Amino acid sequence: MNRIRHFLSSYHPIVHTLLFGTVMARAASSMSMPFLALYLVDTTSMSKGMIGLVIGASSLAGTIGGFIGGTLSDRIGRKAVMQGALLTWGAVFIGFSLVSHPLLFLLLNLISGLCRSFYEPVSQALMADLTEKDKRLRVYSLRYLAINIGVAVGPLMGAYFGMIKGSLPFLITGFVYLAYAVFLWAMMNKFRIKHVAAEAKERITFSAAWHVVRKDMTLRYQLLGGMIGAIGYSQMAITLSQYINESFADGVKLFAAMMSVNALTVIVLQLPLARLTENRSPLLSIVLGNVLFALGDVGFALSDHWILILVSMVVFTVGETLNFPAATMLMDRIAPEHMRGTYFGAQTLTSLGHFIGPWVGGILLASMGGSMFLVMAVITMSSSLLYWRGSLLLARRTESDPGRNQAL
Repeated sequence: MNRIRHFLSSYHPIVHTLLFGTVMARAASSMSMPFLALYLVDTTSMSKGMIGLVIGASSLAGTIGGFIGGTLSDRIGRKAVMQGALLTWGAVFIGFSLVSHPLLFLLLNLISGLCRSFYEPVSQALMADLTEKDKRLRVYSLRYLAINIGVAVGPLMGAYFGMIKGSLPFLITGFVYLAYAVFLWAMMNKFRIKHVAAEAKERITFSAAWHVVRKDMTLRYQLLGGMIGAIGYSQMAITLSQYINESFADGVKLFAAMMSVNALTVIVLQLPLARLTENRSPLLSIVLGNVLFALGDVGFALSDHWILILVSMVVFTVGETLNFPAATMLMDRIAPEHMRGTYFGAQTLTSLGHFIGPWVGGILLASMGGSMFLVMAVITMSSSLLYWRGSLLLARRTESDPGRNQAL
């Protein structure tokens, strides 16, 4: 009981609200979105190509939406942007359950990607606004843990509700998002969270924000590093499933087991690893995470037994638990206080790697087979060089401006 009280008192109530909301929202979206392709096959006459376009539209929209949403949150405040995104997102999911025309599905998924790119960076920025610097890495790790708890539970719920009625998971997801929007609005009113960033000394315009982001070489190197790393990581979602299905008996069951191992590893190890690394350089965690990603890829390429494949997944996932929260923490250190939303929003540009990765991976898988994972190991490791180069630039900037004590 004392540990629970200590945990609750360690962070702002809005941070707890965002963590709880992350579990609920991710569980809800994970019970519907993984089944969107199957839902489109069952309820429309779309071709496979059109279905792929609809599914990919979300990531493409999210690539550019984060900068807009983040900058807007620095200008008018986190509350307005988050509320608008959640309410619209809820309406989008309800729309999925009602429409039937392919272009409407495409439009809805584009809007869904924009809502995600508006809400998630701004919610991270708000967590940083309300948390002391020495606790932020643990908060980012808690957020990533909350995401994985939701993702672990959601598909099971989706499979159950989808058996009742194909559109029901989307309808439930929509109402969950609307309920979360109302609850978050009530909590932010209670604790008088209105503008936060908008109270900064200078108002941020889109042109000024773009100028700063375009000129910030440290940010540019981090975005390039994240984009290249995303090309390697994105193979786990699509290319790896195809490879396992083609190369192992009962490949579908094995891949399902791998996804369960991935989620369980994150849930078990996320907080212990956060405690071990919170007083160390985010760059160290990113590089170590990339090394483990690469080792996992080598394991995928060379393993010929299901036990070795599962061990490789554990190694890969430990890299995930180190890399992702540290990348968020590094962005937190790079960002000026009054432009945190803009910088967190710019981080969604790395989603371009998730858009490119499956396409490149599919081409390499067709021509190289499992050896393509060796190529991905090299690509993943190369992103560490970009992060390292950015760290040198940040160190120089910190030396010239000691007031920005954000050294790596």
